[in-house]
Amino acid sequence: MTDYLASSDLALLQRHGLNDFEALWALQLDAVDEPNTARGGWSSVYRLELEGKGYYLKRQCDYLTRTLHAPLGEPTFAREFRNISRYEKLHIPALQAVFYGERKGKDEHRAVLMTRALDDWSDLDSLLGQWQQLPVEQREGILRACGQLARTLHAARQVHGCFYPKHIFLRERRDGWQAQLIDLEKTRPLLFGQRDRLKDLEPLLRRAGAWNEADVRSLLAAYLAQPADSALVSDWQQRLAGRRRSKEAR
Repeated sequence: MTDYLASSDLALLQRHGLNDFEALWALQLDAVDEPNTARGGWSSVYRLELEGKGYYLKRQCDYLTRTLHAPLGEPTFAREFRNISRYEKLHIPALQAVFYGERKGKDEHRAVLMTRALDDWSDLDSLLGQWQQLPVEQREGILRACGQLARTLHAARQVHGCFYPKHIFLRERRDGWQAQLIDLEKTRPLLFGQRDRLKDLEPLLRRAGAWNEADVRSLLAAYLAQPADSALVSDWQQRLAGRRRSKEAR
């Protein structure tokens, strides 16, 4: 597989001698958390800043998963990078890859994935922690952005698989709030219509405990492109509530 390097970041990486796999692999950085050591290997995440721009550099060795695409196993980053590329082609707002590469030797299989940091964005989880203190206009903007993001995702026939507050990032601009997704490893095609859509949305609502019934209706109104008091919004709200009760009863 040929290494991927985003053209917009090439010059910057070249200035720092970081425009190839071995340089990024050898770079000495402190990990942002404890490495994952399952799957018979390891995987770790590092923070990198170059000329005022933030990046996350992820490295793994023998941290493999088996998929239909690679029945003998491949780095989990390979699937994540494919999904990042798919989202970009489908115009689904999501994190952006800067570099991806693999090296497979006799004794080890290494992978590097580098993405742009979302330093001027806030994750929804943090915003929910101050939900009652936010002005009504901001709350409405956030709900609308989240609903429109889910609408764009499902209209492109994709299921995120981890549509949680910590994976939705938002920022406010003059023309309103923008939202995008991270953590695309579990993305898959939307195959089962409304069933898949409900399954993707329900975990978000279950984890967003700060939202009341009116908030949920606002989000669903944006998702369905319907008035908040419409029968369709009521139907979806009831279906999602039923799915939540079923999950909590297990």
